[in-house]
Amino acid sequence: MAAMGQALTQQRLRIRFGKFGAMRYVGHLDLATTWERVLRRAEFPLEYTRGFNPRPRLQFATALPVGLTSECELLDVWLTARLPLDAPDALAERLNATSPAGLRTYQVSEVPIKAPALPPQVFSAEYVLTPGDTLSAEELVARAEALLRQERIERERRGRRYDLRPLILDLRPDDEGNLIAWLRTGEHEHARADELVEALGLSLADVRVHRRRLVLSEETS
Repeated sequence: MAAMGQALTQQRLRIRFGKFGAMRYVGHLDLATTWERVLRRAEFPLEYTRGFNPRPRLQFATALPVGLTSECELLDVWLTARLPLDAPDALAERLNATSPAGLRTYQVSEVPIKAPALPPQVFSAEYVLTPGDTLSAEELVARAEALLRQERIERERRGRRYDLRPLILDLRPDDEGNLIAWLRTGEHEHARADELVEALGLSLADVRVHRRRLVLSEETS
């Protein structure tokens, strides 16, 4: 318990992690529960919310659609005691030791306690679309070119229609037969990679989708 007059929050850490294998089928709410268990088992001094149902103070940058893998997810964690960061790899190893298969921590860093909330800082995301066994790289590229020729790409999410086209910042093939997509990602303008796949006339059974990078607004200034 914090001493009298001492601020409850003593440290805010940012965790960069990835989801692979069977973890790609774990939804966002279940992922939050998984992280609660991982952090408690790793003996991180978690700060809890107040009220009738206290929960650890955790904040994800943005949800990853079910079925996608990633190497760039971000999670902020508030702590009631400071953890040493002179050997940050040690904290990542500590988390990996208590994590299920397919959940991998790459980096743990400190951010200012009063730094802006993480979700509004997310500006864009990079995805790698890899064709599956039933889809050729040529067909995937042809579908992307046809999509980009459209002036509007009408989509519907939660009963509301929106135009996906201006949210596609870039969409082009690489030298390995993959399709690289840069999508606008944020609280107000948000393009989901699974909705891009649907707009291409495909499903996640046709392509594997991997989130490779999240860009925060501070990185664009």
